[in-house]
Amino acid sequence: MKTIIEPFKIKSVEPIRFTTKEERFELLEKAGYNPFLLHTDDVIIDLLTDSGTSAMSAKQWSGIMEGDEAYAGSKSFYRFESAVKKITGMNFIIPTHQGRASEKILFSIVGGKGKFIPNNTHFDTTRANVEFSGAVAVDLLNEIGKHPEIRADFKGNMDIEKLEEFIKNTGTENIPLVMITVTNNSGGGQPVSMENIKQVKAICVKYNLPLFIDACRFAENAYFIKKREKGYQDKSILEICQEMFSYADGATMSAKKDALVNIGGFLAINDSNLATQCRNLLIVTEGFPTYGGLAGRDLEAIAQGLEEIVDENYLQYRIRSIEYLGEKITAFGVPIIEPTGGHAIYIDAKRFVPNIPPHQYPGQAVACALYIEGGIRGVEIGSVMFGKYDEDGKLITPPMELVRLAIPRRVYTQSHIDYVAEVIIEVYKNRNLLKGYEITYEAPMLRHFTARFKPMD
Repeated sequence: MKTIIEPFKIKSVEPIRFTTKEERFELLEKAGYNPFLLHTDDVIIDLLTDSGTSAMSAKQWSGIMEGDEAYAGSKSFYRFESAVKKITGMNFIIPTHQGRASEKILFSIVGGKGKFIPNNTHFDTTRANVEFSGAVAVDLLNEIGKHPEIRADFKGNMDIEKLEEFIKNTGTENIPLVMITVTNNSGGGQPVSMENIKQVKAICVKYNLPLFIDACRFAENAYFIKKREKGYQDKSILEICQEMFSYADGATMSAKKDALVNIGGFLAINDSNLATQCRNLLIVTEGFPTYGGLAGRDLEAIAQGLEEIVDENYLQYRIRSIEYLGEKITAFGVPIIEPTGGHAIYIDAKRFVPNIPPHQYPGQAVACALYIEGGIRGVEIGSVMFGKYDEDGKLITPPMELVRLAIPRRVYTQSHIDYVAEVIIEVYKNRNLLKGYEITYEAPMLRHFTARFKPMD
């Protein structure tokens, strides 16, 4: 059969409150034209993020009932540890309440002033935690990944030549580790090839630098490798994941993505000295090393989710759902990052509204329009999220202006996706009516979470 169906049945439902366009105008104005500040009851289809928004399985809910809530030595921790080790093969597993906690602990130890962290592309919290430590986050995405309109199999790859050049110019003493994000979230959810991971590892070995993986969407990345990279067609998803992690010395993970849970994360590390330092900081900030800020029930849910995420039938449905949405809107000319990635559609706001310059935040304009038109909540990934100011207060814009529509795992059906496509197409038809925005309030870091805007006159 050609039709790919959801590989699950629905046992519990949550009603959606439908709003009118007039209501949404008022609600968005009250929220300072920032979708982050909307109440979920006022959102029809919530594509703000795929982090922590998954629907858990019957076995995960069963695990929650079995959670061992002991402060120390919880049996749920040991099941969690075993599940993580099965996939990563790493020696030391440290639970945290979510991915940014793992990043905070890691970069508090290895970061600091005068340090540089190269990555294919840092996402927002990773960059924030690097910079909060005083270090500099450096993006070394391959050139083709910077061009939304060009189709290529592995647009998330790191630029190997630039990495080696950067190491030579910066000095290994100033680079505590190299990081690679799979899939590349800021770059459109684009995958990283196994060959690229091997090449990055070879450079790390050459210069005696540890390699860490930002592993939030490791299973989605493995599926792309299986489908697109020669020599992996007959390997299982688990085998591909295990090979990916075999080239790394450590990993950070937000389990809220590819572990299919609503909270949780971990640090996986091979080096015993670094693991000891991380555990010591964990105790101060998160909790005892066998719970790390999580309840035993959460550890059980993560362990079960890590088993479910490597199911190829699930991943086929997941990736095809994203692809389906991309096909529907590009048929009407909607510009997106192509090909579609693993967890989201990324609308190319530069081409969507070429009349709005970057300093008027075209991505924010498109995101607001999608909410007003159809109650869809997405997120800007452009000059709001990643823009910086120079010494004169002039905005330094990132290479791309995007709107991410992240699809929660196992939550929406095909009819929901069809509705999303209709809304996007309708906004695109009226794109010439959209106006830019200016910021009226912003925080010094991660401003996109709480910033407030007003439309340009």
